[in-house]
Amino acid sequence: MQSNDWYALAADAVVVLHLAYVLFVVLGLLITIVGLLLRWRWVRNFWFRAVHLVMIVVVVLEAWMGWVCPLTTLEHHLRIKAGQTIEEVSFVGRLARDLLFFQGEPWVFTLCYSLFGLAVLMTFIFGCPHWPWRRTPVAAK
Repeated sequence: MQSNDWYALAADAVVVLHLAYVLFVVLGLLITIVGLLLRWRWVRNFWFRAVHLVMIVVVVLEAWMGWVCPLTTLEHHLRIKAGQTIEEVSFVGRLARDLLFFQGEPWVFTLCYSLFGLAVLMTFIFGCPHWPWRRTPVAAK
């Protein structure tokens, strides 16, 4: 395998990781809402909810600050090292990119990310996670 092939494979891995990040954030909110409504205990897991909140906060901060996502930057760098353009990516890379990237005005994405982040924050406030350092009292027998 040539070094260009390794860079192309690494770029595909980064875009798939990027898609997984987005899916975790989007599906995490959906699952949290459904789980709260159906009283699934595991959706109140503090670490799941905290990681989910931090992940969307990162996205919102990037949007508000006008920063390009580091995963996008890394993928672009690896594609250049592989000698590829975006049109020359593998099937998996193209599929992940098509699911991940849309054309639109930056303010639209900032608004959508902010509203989504607010929704995640609201589930954190109104469907509080179980704090790991608080002990649940044992019911008397």
